[in-house]
Amino acid sequence: MNPLGAEIAAMIAQDGPISVERYMGLCLSHPVHGYYMTRDPLGADGDFVTSPEISQMFGELLGLWSAETWRLMGAPQPARLVELGPGRGTLMADALRAARAAPDFYSDLSVTMVETSPALQARQQRMLEAADRTVEWKEAVDEIAPGPAIILANEFFDALPARHYLKTPEGWRERQVGLADGKLVFGAAAEIEPHLTVDAPDGVVLEVGAIGQRIMMTLAARIVQQGGALLVIDYGHARTALGETLQAMRDHAYVDALESPGEADLTTHIDFSGLARAAKAAGARVHGPVTQGFFLRQIGIVQRAQALMRNASAEQREEIERSLVRLISEVQDTDMGRLFKVMAITQRSVEALPGFIEEPVA
Repeated sequence: MNPLGAEIAAMIAQDGPISVERYMGLCLSHPVHGYYMTRDPLGADGDFVTSPEISQMFGELLGLWSAETWRLMGAPQPARLVELGPGRGTLMADALRAARAAPDFYSDLSVTMVETSPALQARQQRMLEAADRTVEWKEAVDEIAPGPAIILANEFFDALPARHYLKTPEGWRERQVGLADGKLVFGAAAEIEPHLTVDAPDGVVLEVGAIGQRIMMTLAARIVQQGGALLVIDYGHARTALGETLQAMRDHAYVDALESPGEADLTTHIDFSGLARAAKAAGARVHGPVTQGFFLRQIGIVQRAQALMRNASAEQREEIERSLVRLISEVQDTDMGRLFKVMAITQRSVEALPGFIEEPVA
């Protein structure tokens, strides 16, 4: 058992089983052994690849989307662009490069990166060294400076710990992590959760992203009071769905979530309907969700790919085409263009946004 596993096992031996939510939090954010606190998990040398790492087009289009959305909101000054969980900083670097084409937005733009990982903060600082805008780092959403802001959250909510509940013949019980024969194992609490009344077969797992919903409510309330917009891009369900989606990824392969705590990325699929309810409860308007493929096509990714191809070598054209297909394909349920959804949050007075001129996905 690795050091974090031993620490968790000792905690359980002393105080009893812990919730899956707490286990995820320790694995991801433990100050010494947490996954995000100790490494750069992205890219070919990391454990997984995100859309910004696939193609520059992704971040460029989000930069232009941010500028256009800012204009639709009356071009409030000063302009502020925020990214939650910015990874290596690739998305922001690409977004800022593209945003130079909108000087009214870019000229007085300030940038805030919300990141808790010292390792990733350092990587982001190197990535944005060439940026000629003011960039600051914060560790929590409530530290963002007041005022209207365009906030980007690409694969941010999926990395937040979620509570798990297991359906048993007696009712729903919270799923826990305990000890058996010296190993970490999944179990269930003795207490029944009377507030859960969802009908489901025994053995089914229900995931509730309470932390994500609280953060969404905070951000939505900020937008209602101060203006701006939040763009959420993540993989998950448009509507609340039953079933376990907890997954652990290491070296681009799925592994046992309990095997090596802190050494694999833990995520769950996002319940977009739960996030939407939280935003609406704060008085905000919800746009979408729509599929990532639809959103990117709506905001011009095909045209951007064609423009890049015009000055590219044959090999580069093939790579651009592969990246485009990977980002927008919706042929299979597991294709990024279909699995990933996009949703935006604004004040109620904002009736339409680029990329959302369609009915929400089912």
